[in-house]
Amino acid sequence: MASLIKTIVFNQPRKAISSFLLRAYSSNTEVPKFESLAISVPKKNVFHVELNRPKKANAFSKGMWLDLNQCFASLSDNPECRVIVLSGQGKHFTGGIELNSLVELGAQADDLEDVARRARFHYRFIKYAQDGITALETCVKPVLTVVHSACVGAGVDLITAADVRYCTEDAWFQVKEVDVGLAADVGTLQRFPKVVGNASIARELCLTGRRFDAKEAKEIGLVSNVFPDKDSALKHVMELAESIALKSPVAVQTTKMSMVYSQSRPNEEGLEHIRLLNSVMNQGDDLPKAAIAQATKSPPPEFDNL
Repeated sequence: MASLIKTIVFNQPRKAISSFLLRAYSSNTEVPKFESLAISVPKKNVFHVELNRPKKANAFSKGMWLDLNQCFASLSDNPECRVIVLSGQGKHFTGGIELNSLVELGAQADDLEDVARRARFHYRFIKYAQDGITALETCVKPVLTVVHSACVGAGVDLITAADVRYCTEDAWFQVKEVDVGLAADVGTLQRFPKVVGNASIARELCLTGRRFDAKEAKEIGLVSNVFPDKDSALKHVMELAESIALKSPVAVQTTKMSMVYSQSRPNEEGLEHIRLLNSVMNQGDDLPKAAIAQATKSPPPEFDNL
């Protein structure tokens, strides 16, 4: 696990960050540090995770899959973190998987003479990559994404594992795996159809590898809203994240857990799941605190970290 540091980390040039992000929230919050990700805390209880390989178009290297897994697992357990905003540094959100890494993996597998052992090698790597994406979904903190410019291949896998998606007018998306001779295998084929709620358009985009723009992404329901540029998108999303962070972390995290659990199960199982969760969670202090504030039209109470 990456070591923890006490300093808020900004790894991109000052001129590349909008001014409101430069005024980082001042605290002793511990944030993890990773080679391919930059982590900062621009607002209280809001953590900003940025893909941080701008010279490589934020392409997914072997190390980035592990960094994502460890980062979101760490933030899931971090009581200071209540909401996560995910974006990318540099010109693009991400250009997808680094093709050189695929070639290297293929060469390593080819060194194994037995087909069963080659198959197990590929199986283990696919699971390794899948875990990096699924970490966003299993993280109990809401993950809000901001996409700008290119979001290709593994980028679509990544954002469909998040909770809420936004993009800029110059954003474009592509499920590109079929063009490089493989079926997408780290989450898009499972999550994308559920996210857009339209099997026909989901299959068209996955089978053809057709590029689609921000307007179409909004029309099919992949993103909630489109903004003129990255700065305006981040400003809006940071404000939204702050508003969520002010709410009961018990309520917010239980809501996410229930929605993730229920998305692929019958309603009856989802209802049983939330019954079990709330039979415990409703006994805490947050429910009466919030209810009294609502009833008396008082300012929102401060909730303890969870």
